[in-house]
Amino acid sequence: MQTQEAAALGSLAGKAMAGTASRIEELHRAVFSRSAFVGGPPVRLIHNGAAGVAYKGVRALNRGLGRLAGAGLARTAQTGEKRLADSTAGSLALGALSGFHGDLLHRDRSELAIEMTLRERGADIAIDRSGLADAFPAATPRLAVFVHGLCETDEAWWMFARRSTSYGPRLRRDLGITPLYVRYNTGLHISDNGRRLSRLLADVVESWPTEVEEIVLVGHSMGGLVARSAGHYGEQSGESWASDVRHVFCLASPHLGAPLEKLANVAGWALGRLPETRPLARIVNGRSEGIKDLRFGYLVDEDWKDRDPDALLDDNRHHIPFLETANCYCVTATLSRDPAHPLGHLIGDLLVRYPSASGQGAKGERIPFELDRDHHHAGGATHFHVLNDADVYRQIHAWLERDKVGEGPPTSLDPGDGPATDAAVPE
Repeated sequence: MQTQEAAALGSLAGKAMAGTASRIEELHRAVFSRSAFVGGPPVRLIHNGAAGVAYKGVRALNRGLGRLAGAGLARTAQTGEKRLADSTAGSLALGALSGFHGDLLHRDRSELAIEMTLRERGADIAIDRSGLADAFPAATPRLAVFVHGLCETDEAWWMFARRSTSYGPRLRRDLGITPLYVRYNTGLHISDNGRRLSRLLADVVESWPTEVEEIVLVGHSMGGLVARSAGHYGEQSGESWASDVRHVFCLASPHLGAPLEKLANVAGWALGRLPETRPLARIVNGRSEGIKDLRFGYLVDEDWKDRDPDALLDDNRHHIPFLETANCYCVTATLSRDPAHPLGHLIGDLLVRYPSASGQGAKGERIPFELDRDHHHAGGATHFHVLNDADVYRQIHAWLERDKVGEGPPTSLDPGDGPATDAAVPE
């Protein structure tokens, strides 16, 4: 941990404790105002004044304690030490923090805020000709760009597997595709990250050691939405990289929204109805912009701009078409082998339900995946198992080979893992 990061951690802890004191004060005032206090206005005035001074002091004390803790950590750290982002444990912690509060860290210009970058061998890569040539001495004309999900970092692509057996290295060995791993702040709006990814890929293509012939986008969960958003903004601005995209793989992505975020939205709305529970609503509604975008799968600014982010189940999602040059595929997962099974239907893969991941809602909502040929179902799997799954990789490989040589739809690699039907599973 570096000294700047230690100071930022202390500052963040102080703000969190001060915020807790504010919520307690709000609750205190709400309960007091509701009670039938017999002292009359003079007593209320004295009480409110004393309470205000006391809570103000508590907030100042908490901020000071946070700064002191940060200073203490800074004394044990050195400027030249490895950044939190460059260690596995630090990366996991920052990824989780980014998911829940990355938008606040970005606005505060915190040292803990994650910036979008490419990663290789545990470090950021300079996006210029020499930096890319050094990082990828065996660069090929075919690129696979891996975009992780909410609260994750690029380290997630090696979950449940060794690095050598994960999707990227296998694509390099089997098909000569160079894997690129993106790290980004998942607390920002998906549309913000979509634009950032579009600009990053434009810089990569311009400075790549050899001429780029083909780009494959692979997104897990939120990453699939970020990839779709990047394609939209890249195409809209005429970026050349967008016309090089031939394949977009969405692994367990909530195209029609995530149920837990919808539940959080309902909880925040309900808690905000009464003064006594309103402080809890502020805590629930304090989750990041990125998480709130997952409520309905927002991809572009028009989805969320000039809208109340905490309005009750207010769906303003716009239809965003796929890139015309690309084949788009979806991988779904459910705890049950059959997605229509009551368990799989109810909770999906624990975080995303089958209709949302397949883009086939019960209310006529449709994301235009060709489910008869561009869909793979991972039965008996969780949301995170699709990050590294042998059957999923075999299907990705088959799709890439099929569309490369122009063959027809591949036969199922494992009939037992396929969905019982291609019809939409009702929500």
